[in-house]
Amino acid sequence: MKTTHIIGIVVIAIAISMIIAAAGDASQYVAFDEAFAKAQNGNNQSVHVVGKLQKNAQGKITGMEYNPQVDPNLFRFVMVDNKGKAVKVTYHSPKPTDLDRAEQVVVVGKARGKEFVASKILMKCPSKYEDGKIETIESEAKKQS
Repeated sequence: MKTTHIIGIVVIAIAISMIIAAAGDASQYVAFDEAFAKAQNGNNQSVHVVGKLQKNAQGKITGMEYNPQVDPNLFRFVMVDNKGKAVKVTYHSPKPTDLDRAEQVVVVGKARGKEFVASKILMKCPSKYEDGKIETIESEAKKQS
């Protein structure tokens, strides 16, 4: 074999190993039950959990703790996953802006003890376009007829 062929095979092998390593680090979407089960089994991989902030009967958010004067990098809240399990989430960074208005929340992190420690918080906020509805050409035509 020529040295160029050997170098090409080595480059391809390195690229394949990098792709496999990156895929192994990819986080999964799970419910809180599965996140805690993974942690108990020794799996130290980060996971994504989708849910909503816990609210009372009047629609007010409950279980949120944030006091920036005491510790601006400690934020705790209760999140209910899509299966209905409520868990306290700890986030060691400032409270994200507009978290109170988020429709859905995705926390990325690991289960520890009885709480979930988030390294990232992603939010699905209400659409900016809900207040003023966007009309299509078709809806305009219906209005005129």
